[in-house]
Amino acid sequence: MGKPTGFKEFDRRDRRYAPVSDRVVNYQEFVIPLSDAEVGTQGARCMDCGIPFCHQGCPVNNIIPDWNDLVYKGDWETAIEVLHSTNNFPEFTGRICPAPCEASCTLNIDDSPVAIKTIECAIVDKAWEQGWIKPQVPQRRTGKRVAVVGSGPAGLACAQQLARAGHQVAVYEKADRIGGLLRYGIPDFKLSKTLIDRRQSQMRTEGVEFHTHAHIGVDIPIGKLRADYDALVLAGGSEQP
Repeated sequence: MGKPTGFKEFDRRDRRYAPVSDRVVNYQEFVIPLSDAEVGTQGARCMDCGIPFCHQGCPVNNIIPDWNDLVYKGDWETAIEVLHSTNNFPEFTGRICPAPCEASCTLNIDDSPVAIKTIECAIVDKAWEQGWIKPQVPQRRTGKRVAVVGSGPAGLACAQQLARAGHQVAVYEKADRIGGLLRYGIPDFKLSKTLIDRRQSQMRTEGVEFHTHAHIGVDIPIGKLRADYDALVLAGGSEQP
């Protein structure tokens, strides 16, 4: 937890937006992050819940109270390790996730919830800035080959984990660039595409191969993947609203 009495002492404070006059002249992100000290204060609001309902609300089971506490104590480097233990790409979720964790926060019953999403984004942005996030190249290779069909967040996370386990992984994407709906469903002002490119570069170093303009079942027969790989991951998404 954060400070035992933090939720009584500190009010919720979240990221602000740049002025409209600045926003209308470009398509870039316009959220103004909090300072490190302000993020630490927000982490102090995390309560010593008997049951942390934020875990239940989080689709990827982020260990939220732990990294709230670490940020409050100023241990940002350990905080990114804890955050990455459940989430491959917190810079994505810290920007575009609807934050069901905050809706589930115990403080939300009769107060304002902990600014979990803001804290998450601050942790990973600081980690990139400090150079703490590096490619994790496996020491040994298994000799197994895996094809991942679809390069959205599910396919990318799966590919990264498999590559770090030592498998030879290839990602196939029918579009011309990697990212799926991260790339083509979310505008730049919500998620800068440089963040996707940065993760793709990390994954290349970790051994992941990327193939674009590769529509499985159209450009490439599914039988060829079955013949060339030991396992297939279908992460194409439904593409239906």
